[in-house]
Parts: sequence; structure tokens; C-alpha cells
Amino acid sequence: MKQVNILATIIASFLLLTSSSSASSAEVIDAKANVAVASFVQKYNAKDFLDNLAGYIVFPSVLKGGYIIAGKYGEGVLRAKGESPEYYSVASASVGFQLGVQKVSYLVAFASKDALDNFRKSNGWEAGVDGSITAVNWGVGKELPTFSFEKPIYAFIFDSKGLMLNISLEGTKFNKIQPSKTLLYDDVDNMTN
Repeated sequence: MKQVNILATIIASFLLLTSSSSASSAEVIDAKANVAVASFVQKYNAKDFLDNLAGYIVFPSVLKGGYIIAGKYGEGVLRAKGESPEYYSVASASVGFQLGVQKVSYLVAFASKDALDNFRKSNGWEAGVDGSITAVNWGVGKELPTFSFEKPIYAFIFDSKGLMLNISLEGTKFNKIQPSKTLLYDDVDNMTN
């Protein structure tokens, strides 16, 4: 068991290190985020919902995979009142019953300005430790304009591809990243994926 814990720590460290050293360009993150937000708005009639939030982070492509030991990583952008002030990575590693590979989009909604401000002030905000995120299971075809805010932070998981047993945001770490300043050849290819 000790070896499994060491391996999980190595995976988590690798994910956290890659978040700051190999971030995509701002143009790529923004382009992918625009597509994900358009999909979210279209599926859930969510334009008014997003307009009424203090802010939200969209992670257009979060990859998770593993067998017993799993990791996930994705990059996204914070949008607050029409601005894109900051970029973040989401990463975690875990040990337990988990199997599969999955690609999903996350939209983390901040219902209150206090929740958004606390998130932005933190350095390495962790779900379940620094604050609680309420995961919302919202079916396609349901509309978000009827959504009532009772908690300060909500996470919507949508556009799922693949299968992963055990989806959780507990222990997920959010870190501010600096997108690369240049648009690389690989970035142009990734904008279409």
C-alpha cells in the first residue's frame, strides 16, 4: 500500500508541475472555452444563468484516466462580467476503485462575489478543503433559468466522452497558470480538437 501512495504522490506532483510549465496559449484556452460555453448555453438554455453569476471558470477539456490509481488534468479560463482575467489548471490524483478514461468539460459557477474573491485570493485552492463545490447533475433538456442558488459554488460536468467509474471533485486542486505567450504549431491543431 505504501508503494501505491508513493505512486499517487508522484502522479499528483507531475500533474501539478506540468500545469505551470506547459500551459497552452491563451488563444487556445479561450477558443476551446468559447466552444464549451456555447455547448453549455445551448444544452441548458443557460445564457441568463451565466450572466447572473459573479463569475465562472470553464475547463473545456479535462482528461481523467486510471486503473486503481487515477489522475486528471485540464486548463481553463475564469470569466467574470465578460472579462477573462485569469487562467487555471485543474488536477488531482487518487487511489481507490476507479477504472477507465474520460474527457469532460467542467463549468465551475461562483454564485457569490465572496466565493469568487476567496477563490481568486487563494494559492492552490482545493475542493473540499478550501471550499465546498456542489456538483450538479443536470440532465440535457432541463433549463438553468429556473436554477436557485443555495450554495456559493456549483460545478457542472458536461460533454462527457468515454467512461470513468468514480467521478468526484473532492481533492481536486485549482492552480493559477500563465498561458504561453506564443501560439505554437501544436496549439493550432489542438484548437480544433
